Amino acid sequence: MLSGVARLSAQKDSIHIDAKLSSDRKTLEVSQKMVYYNHSDKDLTTLKLLNWISAYNRRGTSLVYRKLEDRNSDLHFSKPDQQGKLLGLDIQNNEKQSVPVSSLSDENLFIPLEKALKPGETVTLQLQYRMQLPDKKFTGYGSTDQNTAIKYFFIVPDHFDPDNILKRNYHDIEESVSFNTFWTVNFEIPANNFIESNLPQSEKGSFSGHLDSDPEFLISENEYPSVKMDIDGNSTEITFGYNLKPEEKQDLEFYLPLQLKFLKEKIGFIPQTLFISDKFRAKEDFFGNNDIAFWKFRFQLFTNAEKTDLDYFGIITKKILDEKIIADKEKDHWFKNGLKSYLEIQYLKKFYANTKLLGNLPETRIFGIKPLKMFHASKVKLLDRYGLAYQYIMLQNLDQKIDENYSALSNFNDMAISSFETGSLFSYSADKMGYESFNTIVRDYISKNTGNRINPEEFLQTLSIKDRSTGYLSRFFKQKNRVNFRLKHIDKENDSLQIKIAKNTDASIPVLLETQTKEGEKKTYWVETEENLNVKEVSLPASDNIYKVTLNSGYIFPESKYRDNFLYAKGLFSNAKKIKLKLIKDIPDPEYNEIYISPRVRFNNTYDKFLLGVNFKNQSFFDQKFLYSFTPMYSTGTGKLTGSGAVSYSFLPAESIIRSLTLGVSGSYFHYDYDLAYRKVSAISSISFRKDPRSTVSRSIGFSYNYYERDLSPVMIANNDYRKYNLWSLGYGFSDSQMIHEKSFSLSTQGMEDFNKITAEGFYRWEFAPRQKLSLRLFAGYFLRNDTRNNLFNYGISRVSNYAFSYSLLGESANSGILSQQFILADGGFKSFIPGTVNKWITSVNVDSSIWKIFHVYADAGIYKNQGNPAKFIWDSGIKVRIIPDFLEVYFPIQSSLGFEPSFKDYAKRIRYTLVLNLGSIINAARRGWY
Repeated sequence: MLSGVARLSAQKDSIHIDAKLSSDRKTLEVSQKMVYYNHSDKDLTTLKLLNWISAYNRRGTSLVYRKLEDRNSDLHFSKPDQQGKLLGLDIQNNEKQSVPVSSLSDENLFIPLEKALKPGETVTLQLQYRMQLPDKKFTGYGSTDQNTAIKYFFIVPDHFDPDNILKRNYHDIEESVSFNTFWTVNFEIPANNFIESNLPQSEKGSFSGHLDSDPEFLISENEYPSVKMDIDGNSTEITFGYNLKPEEKQDLEFYLPLQLKFLKEKIGFIPQTLFISDKFRAKEDFFGNNDIAFWKFRFQLFTNAEKTDLDYFGIITKKILDEKIIADKEKDHWFKNGLKSYLEIQYLKKFYANTKLLGNLPETRIFGIKPLKMFHASKVKLLDRYGLAYQYIMLQNLDQKIDENYSALSNFNDMAISSFETGSLFSYSADKMGYESFNTIVRDYISKNTGNRINPEEFLQTLSIKDRSTGYLSRFFKQKNRVNFRLKHIDKENDSLQIKIAKNTDASIPVLLETQTKEGEKKTYWVETEENLNVKEVSLPASDNIYKVTLNSGYIFPESKYRDNFLYAKGLFSNAKKIKLKLIKDIPDPEYNEIYISPRVRFNNTYDKFLLGVNFKNQSFFDQKFLYSFTPMYSTGTGKLTGSGAVSYSFLPAESIIRSLTLGVSGSYFHYDYDLAYRKVSAISSISFRKDPRSTVSRSIGFSYNYYERDLSPVMIANNDYRKYNLWSLGYGFSDSQMIHEKSFSLSTQGMEDFNKITAEGFYRWEFAPRQKLSLRLFAGYFLRNDTRNNLFNYGISRVSNYAFSYSLLGESANSGILSQQFILADGGFKSFIPGTVNKWITSVNVDSSIWKIFHVYADAGIYKNQGNPAKFIWDSGIKVRIIPDFLEVYFPIQSSLGFEPSFKDYAKRIRYTLVLNLGSIINAARRGWY
């Protein structure tokens, strides 16, 4: 057991380390002395040490799961020699007695104390341990053949939760661990290597000093560059853990002094030294200033100098805040993230006020027109990115509360909510109270809490004392933001304009009103709104010749809707919005009612041949609650007009078990065979349940009613086929698209006057090795009642009946030719052309497994029964080639119930293919890991 020594002083914790890195960079030997003070107000009977190297030692750790959530399976599939682990550990107390340790693989080591450690007392530990370092590719910390980056590997006390017996795991989120500590570290490194650190270096390999952040070290065969500068008479050196191109270093020598001087003016300090690792640079650089690469073309939107300036301002700002401010990242992440974005906004206002979001968009001309300049995105300012990112995620109802635990934030919300929304609120408050007043509060608060863990609530309280109009912030941070200001009406009365402003909250929140004349002259007014009063009336002189009125221009406040922040005081569109026709989907311009017009070309085999049409819709790059889409088309094959249309509305409750409730109606008219058309009218409703934005799980319930009317051929009429029928369906869907174990399940029932059936489908896909997968699908279908006149509504074995016109078939009624060979994974899911349909019940299993690169093997087996006939067993097998996985795949049948199929004369006609032309599916696949 450990004994406590009473030293009632304000002395800081101290850690002394002698470390030796092996010549192959795989092993680190550590001799460590630790003096730990009980800074809490409770007696401690157990000391918790963090052994975070063990997060890398096996599958199933929290770190592995988090990486899989981010669509990174490197650590999951790592080999034992690539993993990190503790190889040996001896802990001794002051009496040189060894302390037992339960397991070297635990990330939390709980050390019982023989005598309770009272507040202000210390305990001294002697540790000897040896560790295998992980491959650096997993988190950016660990070893490669060229360098070794060390952070979070040393065993240290848990300062945030010293008396908490619950486990705290490593998630690779750059959280503070060993703050308010004096470090002495002596490194023995391989010959001809260099070492850099965020600790001051007294001589090569020896470091000592106080840190309010965690120590990090980079040991490399290369000597990396640094930039020294003088800021207001004080020397500052920034060292980089990576190589800089000569042009980049030259740009940094110009920009860094400007950036540091700017930051010193805003927050009151800059450090003497900073160390920037390649991992930190990648995490904190400026999002959105990259070149646009498409095939062999590359468009540079920002000059190299501009990219360097924008990237490093954010990097340097966050690094300074991390080194100076002690915060529990899990709970208080938004404070430093918000300050970083606030300072970025001020920097952009000063140096990039008129820079566009798309930078220097190419001036490409086509027939004298600059098509790229027709996008509203080309007119949006770089400063607008903060409000736009919040809008984008909020309109999908996937945003999270600002004070959500950091480990629960999705990657996109880390940026859009924790950083951008918070920074916008800080900037909005600063604009209202005055930037110097706001900056003074920031400077004083940081200075007062130097060396201590911050409580950001105190900062918000200080703001509200300085300016009561910021009092709403505390409540704002604890719930999802759905505040909306709306310009209701503008009336002219005598010599004044009466402007009515509405808000959807009882909170007293100021709003910035801007007026503009036709000549472009602008004036701004801060309007104070009242608590528990939702309408405010403002009177302005009519003599100001006001043409347009705007609320919170430039996305300066994170509102739930900007479309009602504009009104015209004069002209044809007085108290209304102008209409704008656009050719290509774009970032929405909230000042207008936008209608997107785009050509449509479809091919419907020989029935319609080419379908030429125009789509009219209001859907931009951002989701909207109310959507419409109408597509009239001309059929070149029939010479007739066809087309479709749909209208829907989605309810998006901010705090509910429901993420969205969508109601809609649609209609379509197309041809399904030679000179045979169908008409379809549908009413749908669907509920999507709320999900953890980091989770890959989604659940939904859907109901639909569909009315169909088909033209029939003389043969179909003679066979008493269905001309009109009504279908209703109710279904539940579950999906989990996690990286290693992907699974889904659906259960549905469908019926009409002649039948009722129930269908279940389960799917499981296991990635058993990198890019090697095994898939299993189970299907079961059963007719509760079947009085149908033909096989139209039967279950398919190898082909589906598209009676609901819900599958994207290239040839609706094709029975021969390449179009008939299209495969849809539905119903029985057999790839071989096994004849027949099922009118009673069917069960089947479809198995698919990787064998080599894009080549897979598949096998299907099932049992089905038709009315009046015995049950029948069928099977098939073959080779699948995944040309574009899940989108373009080709099936080559080999052996089946029909026999050895390659021996058949018509084998070429038995080859099947899957073709998915669904842009939405591609986008959903690409965004996994972000939200």
